Amino acid sequence: MPSSDKSLLDRASAGPPESGLRETAPELSAVGALGAGALSLLRSARELYSVFVRTLYYCFNGRREPGAVLAQMYEIGNKSLFFLTVVMGFIGMIMVYQAGQQTKRVIPDLTMLGATYLELLVRDLAASIGALMLATRVGAGIAAEIGSMVVTEQVDALRMSAADPIDYLIKPRFIASLFMTTCLIVWGAAVAFTAGMITAYSMFDVSFETFLNVRLVDAGDLATGLAKCVAYGAAIPIVSGHSGLSTFGGSEGVGWATTRAVVNSSLAVIVLNMLISAAAFLIFR
Repeated sequence: MPSSDKSLLDRASAGPPESGLRETAPELSAVGALGAGALSLLRSARELYSVFVRTLYYCFNGRREPGAVLAQMYEIGNKSLFFLTVVMGFIGMIMVYQAGQQTKRVIPDLTMLGATYLELLVRDLAASIGALMLATRVGAGIAAEIGSMVVTEQVDALRMSAADPIDYLIKPRFIASLFMTTCLIVWGAAVAFTAGMITAYSMFDVSFETFLNVRLVDAGDLATGLAKCVAYGAAIPIVSGHSGLSTFGGSEGVGWATTRAVVNSSLAVIVLNMLISAAAFLIFR
């Protein structure tokens, strides 16, 4: 074949030049970019819903492997205990100190400081802050582990063996997170209240008996706090597992999946906080 014909064939097989591609695919306008973002958000929400429904299905009809759940309970619970204890201890000290300083500017009486702080802690503060901390550690770990399995084709091997990755990878983490997130948040609330009580005694001379006041905490507060614990415990592994399963590329893709898991898990915690708080206001008002 002549060299000129060969060069023509090479150019034909190479496709249109990059400049031509740029001309045929213009940049989206502001409205187009907004629409594309909305469609991407809806697609992600549909995928998350699918992962959640399949996870619930496999919780009742999937394989039984208690060892996998116990291993994930250790990873999620025991390895997060020290981190959450330190964070909630400092949060308790900061909140009581700042609340006491602001209250003294209005009224010098701090006898209701402990009761108000405990109500806020049980209803919202412990669950929300604890879940955000767990989203950074647990969510990142789940996404990194599953994402690494995706890029090394271990997940493809599961599919080729007629095994659903949801059943093998996400379901044990989901069950473990439901239990351990609740336990960790209850423990974190106790730590934060104890740290706040010590701070109130040392900074504002509020006795332990005065600070330990549970009159403002009712059944509605307990139900709201428990509902948030369960909802956050379910959301973190689902969102993080979805981010891990949607990983593509090499190590850079795993890094993006980890970042996406932390951001989306934190966003899910905030949105669920708003929805549950609004529902609790309508139910228990």
